[in-house]
Amino acid sequence: MFRAAALRWLLLIVAYYAIVAFAELGPLPVVGKLAAWVLKPVFTVGFLAAAWGQERGGKPEIVDLFRGFRGNLWALLPLGLVLFAGMTLAVAATAAIDGGALIAWGSGGEEPSDELLKSGRLQLAMLFGIACALPTLLALWFAPALVVFHDAGALTALSTSLRASLANWRPVAIFGLAIMFYGGVVPVLGGAIASLLDVTVRTVLGLGLLFPYMLVFLATFQIADYVAYRDVFHADEPAPVGSDQAG
Repeated sequence: MFRAAALRWLLLIVAYYAIVAFAELGPLPVVGKLAAWVLKPVFTVGFLAAAWGQERGGKPEIVDLFRGFRGNLWALLPLGLVLFAGMTLAVAATAAIDGGALIAWGSGGEEPSDELLKSGRLQLAMLFGIACALPTLLALWFAPALVVFHDAGALTALSTSLRASLANWRPVAIFGLAIMFYGGVVPVLGGAIASLLDVTVRTVLGLGLLFPYMLVFLATFQIADYVAYRDVFHADEPAPVGSDQAG
């Protein structure tokens, strides 16, 4: 799917993150950040709609990004509230391991001390936070698709998504590891290598390689999200005539 309409997918990604940046850096950043979290499932429906349309011979359009606002909005907004609450609790839970050092660091406060890093408590806090966030992420993975494609209510969508994720735990684990590697390890490694280079070379490397890489990764992730939903909930259905293969 991405190869067949790469520019259109990249434009969708740029448009979405431009909206998020405007909300979070605007005149009311606190409200903007909350809105960005709450509206994330609504915009997720936009990416799902773009993939669904492309699979049936269409092309992703910017207007697809706002499909979630046209229907099932009142079922999608509670998903955003669950996402915000779940991730907030997961982050807060890390304080039980490291005394709040990870939260302070992430909030732009003081960097963790060498003693804390050597003790392993910061790394353990990260893992604990991920573990606490996992139920929320699994419950929300397929929920927007279930709302828009199955007309499910918020609670039904959350519970069905969680059950489906647990029932397919092996492919879910592989998918999660792939996301962590390509979306986390590779960019961090690239950033670490870039930090060792001259400022000019670092800038060229960041803008010319890492930034495009992340755009491609994010677009591919959105497509993979739709493909995962289709494979789990419509595995027995033949692909639509004239559809593009995902990838």
